Amino acid sequence: MTLEHRRVVITAAGRDFGRTLALRFASRGAEVHLSARTLEAAERVRDEIRAQGHDADRVRAYACDLTDPASVREFAAAVAARTDHVDVLVNNGSRYQHGTDLLSASDEDVVDTLASGATGTVLATKAFLPLLLKSAEPDIVTMVSGCGETGHHRSDAHDAFYAAKSAQAGFTEILSRRLRDRGVRVISLYPPDFDNHDPLSEAWEAAPRTAKDPLTAQSLVDCVFFAIGQPRDCFIKSFHFEQV
Repeated sequence: MTLEHRRVVITAAGRDFGRTLALRFASRGAEVHLSARTLEAAERVRDEIRAQGHDADRVRAYACDLTDPASVREFAAAVAARTDHVDVLVNNGSRYQHGTDLLSASDEDVVDTLASGATGTVLATKAFLPLLLKSAEPDIVTMVSGCGETGHHRSDAHDAFYAAKSAQAGFTEILSRRLRDRGVRVISLYPPDFDNHDPLSEAWEAAPRTAKDPLTAQSLVDCVFFAIGQPRDCFIKSFHFEQV
């Protein structure tokens, strides 16, 4: 599946799985607009993509603090200044907070965790929706987490992270229903902990992917590509995974 005609926005793409998504979308030929909390982090990934031979004009880096409404608006405006539509928005941004004790996180940590994951997802979707509605094949992909599933309790993530992911789950659930008539597919992924191999390393191709192995970033990316590659009458609302 080639993505040469897709224009993709990815939040929190400066490291970890966001970086993986940016690299893999670019490898399929997509035009990639990637953000990170600092411009320097976004530019590092942009430069990695360009070093792989990707057209410099088809990968752009932006600063975006998902906890700051003005920063989200500025990000969307900057993308709009370069393109008249967006085909795929990937909501990847969400701060992780570790700790099974509610008291282990500061008030500031709680606010930042909820703001980046919950508020940031809503704000980014709202800001980019006008550009998505100008696409002939708009998709919104949100990386939620198993922590957003009802009754999930196996993670060592902090309660605030569970709250943020539950908010994302509720938001994408209603959004899927309300945007269907406008042709926008809303796709959510609920992975457990997974192995995120570097797409630029040998481990990417060599990683074991049997039934006994942990979920890999490779499989998550494959799920995203599968969902956005379906005919427009196929609305895959969510992916849920068994946890090993």
